[in-house]
Amino acid sequence: MMDAVVIEQGVGTTGTEPSVSGVSWSAVAAGAVVSCALTLVLLAFGIGLGLSVVSPWSGSGVSATTFKIGTGLYLVVIAMLSSSIGGYIAGRLRTRWTGVHSDEVYFRDTAHGFVAWAFASILGAILLASPASSLIGGAASGASQAATSAASQSGPMDGYIDTLLRADTPASASAGNAQDPRGEMTRLFTSSFRNGGELKAADKAYVSKVVAARTGLSQADADKRVNDVVTQVKSDTDAARKATAQLAFWLVASLLIGAFCASLAATEGGALRDGTWRRSATR
Repeated sequence: MMDAVVIEQGVGTTGTEPSVSGVSWSAVAAGAVVSCALTLVLLAFGIGLGLSVVSPWSGSGVSATTFKIGTGLYLVVIAMLSSSIGGYIAGRLRTRWTGVHSDEVYFRDTAHGFVAWAFASILGAILLASPASSLIGGAASGASQAATSAASQSGPMDGYIDTLLRADTPASASAGNAQDPRGEMTRLFTSSFRNGGELKAADKAYVSKVVAARTGLSQADADKRVNDVVTQVKSDTDAARKATAQLAFWLVASLLIGAFCASLAATEGGALRDGTWRRSATR
């Protein structure tokens, strides 16, 4: 009985390892490409769906909270669908391993799905790197779109030069001042709030003087307006920070769920490839 050893899929032997490679890179690449393509299609569909449910009119469209939660859930759905299909293809198209124990086959199929998910994630990050950089750059420069051309071409030392040439009594708009302080104010606010900082006491006092001179407000009203604007800047920055953090958490959750779905689908595809799906499901 011990001499009659049948070399069969799922039984295995104690002999030498088969000469077939344990990784079918062509199957992994095929599953990754399919997963990445489906992700792009679903992302495009999600963008169109998102634009159709939001509205600038009051009382129309979904709320901001609903939109953020819906976006996160949709990212999870995208990861589940694309990763499952990509992992299934990677498991179904891989080379059959003859003379390998069923537990080792199960592990290799799981690894194929995981590697296909990792490959698709890297490929998707490379393809989306340029559009994402453009979107992030556009969002970051949105706060300084009102700056003058001189301000947009400023260097890192212009803030120090502005402080050096600052006047104690800023001229009003009606005094025929040739230098528009808008560029100076933009550089001052940008440098102060860039790294989560705040306007210094001397800078805030100077800004209040400029506001009073330009608007004709009293010094007390100008101080109040400056404080209100600074508070609004902090509030908007904090809201953007929280939204970015929530999006990052949703992305992490979607990636982890996608890895699990790809690995599980690869085992199912591999079992169907070898004709052992019914036996593994029963077990």
